[in-house]
Amino acid sequence: MSISPKVLEQVRLRAQFTCEYCGVIEADTGGELTVDHFQPSARGGSDDASNFLYCCYRCNLYKADYWPTQPTHVPLWNPRREPASNHFLTLLDGSLYPVTAVGAFTIRRLRLNRSPLLSYRRRKQSESEEAKLLARYREVIVSLERMEQQYAALLADHRALLEQQRQLLRMLEGS
Repeated sequence: MSISPKVLEQVRLRAQFTCEYCGVIEADTGGELTVDHFQPSARGGSDDASNFLYCCYRCNLYKADYWPTQPTHVPLWNPRREPASNHFLTLLDGSLYPVTAVGAFTIRRLRLNRSPLLSYRRRKQSESEEAKLLARYREVIVSLERMEQQYAALLADHRALLEQQRQLLRMLEGS
Protein backbone atom coordinates (compact mmCIF):
# COMPACT_ATOMS: atom_id res chain seq x y z
CA MET A 1 0.00 0.00 0.00
CA SER A 2 1.28 3.43 -0.90
CA ILE A 3 0.08 6.16 1.40
CA SER A 4 0.98 9.80 1.02
CA PRO A 5 2.98 11.43 3.80
CA LYS A 6 0.10 13.87 4.37
CA VAL A 7 -2.47 11.08 4.90
CA LEU A 8 -0.01 9.14 7.07
CA GLU A 9 0.44 12.18 9.29
CA GLN A 10 -3.34 12.68 9.50
CA VAL A 11 -3.83 9.06 10.56
CA ARG A 12 -1.00 9.30 13.13
CA LEU A 13 -2.37 12.52 14.61
CA ARG A 14 -5.94 11.21 14.69
CA ALA A 15 -4.69 8.16 16.60
CA GLN A 16 -2.52 10.34 18.86
CA PHE A 17 0.52 8.26 17.86
CA THR A 18 -1.04 5.20 19.51
CA CYS A 19 -2.01 1.75 18.25
CA GLU A 20 -5.74 2.03 17.96
CA TYR A 21 -6.18 -1.65 18.86
CA CYS A 22 -3.84 -2.32 21.79
CA GLY A 23 -2.95 1.19 22.97
CA VAL A 24 0.83 0.98 22.60
CA ILE A 25 2.35 4.41 22.06
CA GLU A 26 4.87 5.16 19.32
CA ALA A 27 7.33 6.56 21.83
CA ASP A 28 7.25 3.28 23.76
CA THR A 29 8.05 1.26 20.64
CA GLY A 30 10.89 3.48 19.53
CA GLY A 31 9.41 4.32 16.15
CA GLU A 32 6.38 4.88 14.02
CA LEU A 33 3.65 2.27 13.89
CA THR A 34 1.92 1.01 10.74
CA VAL A 35 -1.19 2.05 8.85
CA ASP A 36 -3.74 -0.68 8.25
CA HIS A 37 -6.92 -0.87 6.24
CA PHE A 38 -9.70 -1.70 8.71
CA GLN A 39 -11.60 -3.33 5.85
CA PRO A 40 -8.79 -4.84 3.79
CA SER A 41 -8.51 -3.59 0.23
CA ALA A 42 -8.51 -7.26 -0.84
CA ARG A 43 -11.98 -7.47 0.73
CA GLY A 44 -13.37 -4.31 -0.87
CA GLY A 45 -11.95 -1.74 1.55
CA SER A 46 -11.17 1.72 0.24
CA ASP A 47 -7.98 3.74 0.41
CA ASP A 48 -9.93 6.53 2.05
CA ALA A 49 -8.40 7.85 5.29
CA SER A 50 -11.58 6.87 7.15
CA ASN A 51 -10.73 3.20 6.47
CA PHE A 52 -7.17 3.54 7.82
CA LEU A 53 -6.17 2.63 11.35
CA TYR A 54 -2.87 3.34 13.02
CA CYS A 55 -1.63 0.18 14.66
CA CYS A 56 1.44 -1.59 15.90
CA TYR A 57 3.18 -4.23 13.84
CA ARG A 58 1.83 -7.13 15.95
CA CYS A 59 -1.83 -6.05 15.82
CA ASN A 60 -1.50 -5.50 12.07
CA LEU A 61 0.13 -8.91 11.67
CA TYR A 62 -2.52 -10.72 13.74
CA LYS A 63 -5.43 -8.93 12.10
CA ALA A 64 -4.03 -9.76 8.66
CA ASP A 65 -6.74 -9.44 6.01
CA TYR A 66 -9.59 -10.58 8.26
CA TRP A 67 -13.02 -9.42 7.21
CA PRO A 68 -16.27 -11.19 8.03
CA THR A 69 -17.62 -12.77 4.83
CA GLN A 70 -20.54 -14.73 6.31
CA PRO A 71 -23.40 -13.44 8.46
CA THR A 72 -22.29 -15.84 11.21
CA HIS A 73 -18.73 -14.42 11.27
CA VAL A 74 -18.08 -12.06 14.14
CA PRO A 75 -16.79 -8.63 13.13
CA LEU A 76 -13.61 -7.17 14.53
CA TRP A 77 -13.93 -4.21 16.90
CA ASN A 78 -13.52 -0.93 15.03
CA PRO A 79 -11.72 1.54 17.31
CA ARG A 80 -12.63 4.41 14.97
CA ARG A 81 -16.36 3.82 15.53
CA GLU A 82 -16.75 2.89 19.19
CA PRO A 83 -14.75 2.97 22.41
CA ALA A 84 -12.95 -0.09 23.72
CA SER A 85 -15.05 0.09 26.88
CA ASN A 86 -18.04 -1.10 24.83
CA HIS A 87 -16.27 -4.43 24.35
CA PHE A 88 -13.56 -4.87 27.01
CA LEU A 89 -12.81 -4.30 30.66
CA THR A 90 -9.21 -3.86 31.74
CA LEU A 91 -8.51 -5.98 34.80
CA LEU A 92 -5.95 -5.22 37.50
CA ASP A 93 -3.52 -7.77 36.07
CA GLY A 94 -3.53 -5.81 32.77
CA SER A 95 -5.60 -8.34 30.88
CA LEU A 96 -8.63 -7.44 28.82
CA TYR A 97 -11.90 -9.14 29.70
CA PRO A 98 -14.47 -9.34 26.91
CA VAL A 99 -17.98 -8.06 27.55
CA THR A 100 -19.27 -8.74 24.01
CA ALA A 101 -18.76 -11.37 21.33
CA VAL A 102 -16.95 -8.73 19.27
CA GLY A 103 -14.65 -8.08 22.23
CA ALA A 104 -13.92 -11.77 22.74
CA PHE A 105 -13.20 -12.28 19.06
CA THR A 106 -10.99 -9.19 18.85
CA ILE A 107 -9.00 -10.24 21.92
CA ARG A 108 -8.40 -13.69 20.41
CA ARG A 109 -7.71 -12.50 16.86
CA LEU A 110 -5.29 -9.72 17.82
CA ARG A 111 -3.90 -11.59 20.84
CA LEU A 112 -4.56 -8.52 22.97
CA ASN A 113 -3.72 -10.43 26.15
CA ARG A 114 -0.20 -11.31 25.03
CA SER A 115 2.36 -11.12 27.83
CA PRO A 116 4.15 -7.92 26.73
CA LEU A 117 0.80 -6.09 26.51
CA LEU A 118 -0.17 -7.23 30.01
CA SER A 119 3.11 -5.82 31.33
CA TYR A 120 2.60 -2.64 29.31
CA ARG A 121 -0.93 -2.10 30.66
CA ARG A 122 0.16 -2.79 34.25
CA ARG A 123 2.97 -0.25 33.86
CA LYS A 124 0.55 2.30 32.38
CA GLN A 125 -1.92 1.64 35.22
CA SER A 126 0.87 2.12 37.74
CA GLU A 127 2.01 5.35 36.05
CA SER A 128 -1.58 6.59 36.00
CA GLU A 129 -2.03 5.83 39.71
CA GLU A 130 1.28 7.50 40.46
CA ALA A 131 0.22 10.60 38.52
CA LYS A 132 -3.08 10.69 40.44
CA LEU A 133 -1.24 10.38 43.76
CA LEU A 134 1.21 13.13 42.79
CA ALA A 135 -1.69 15.39 41.78
CA ARG A 136 -3.39 14.68 45.11
CA TYR A 137 -0.10 15.32 46.94
CA ARG A 138 0.20 18.69 45.18
CA GLU A 139 -3.38 19.54 46.20
CA VAL A 140 -2.53 18.68 49.81
CA ILE A 141 0.60 20.84 49.68
CA VAL A 142 -1.39 23.77 48.27
CA SER A 143 -4.00 23.30 51.02
CA LEU A 144 -1.29 23.18 53.68
CA GLU A 145 0.30 26.35 52.30
CA ARG A 146 -3.09 28.11 52.41
CA MET A 147 -3.65 26.89 55.95
CA GLU A 148 -0.20 28.13 56.93
CA GLN A 149 -1.00 31.55 55.45
CA GLN A 150 -4.34 31.61 57.28
CA TYR A 151 -2.62 30.56 60.50
CA ALA A 152 -0.04 33.32 60.08
CA ALA A 153 -2.85 35.84 59.50
CA LEU A 154 -4.69 34.56 62.60
CA LEU A 155 -1.51 34.87 64.65
CA ALA A 156 -1.03 38.44 63.42
CA ASP A 157 -4.66 39.22 64.34
CA HIS A 158 -4.14 37.58 67.73
CA ARG A 159 -1.00 39.66 68.36
CA ALA A 160 -2.86 42.81 67.37
CA LEU A 161 -5.73 41.95 69.74
CA LEU A 162 -3.28 41.24 72.56
CA GLU A 163 -1.60 44.59 71.97
CA GLN A 164 -5.01 46.33 72.05
CA GLN A 165 -5.84 44.48 75.25
CA ARG A 166 -2.53 45.61 76.82
CA GLN A 167 -3.25 49.20 75.82
CA LEU A 168 -6.72 49.01 77.36
CA LEU A 169 -5.29 47.54 80.54
CA ARG A 170 -2.69 50.34 80.75
CA MET A 171 -5.42 52.91 80.23
CA LEU A 172 -7.52 51.33 82.96
CA GLU A 173 -4.56 51.19 85.31
CA GLY A 174 -3.80 54.86 84.63
CA SER A 175 -7.29 56.07 85.39
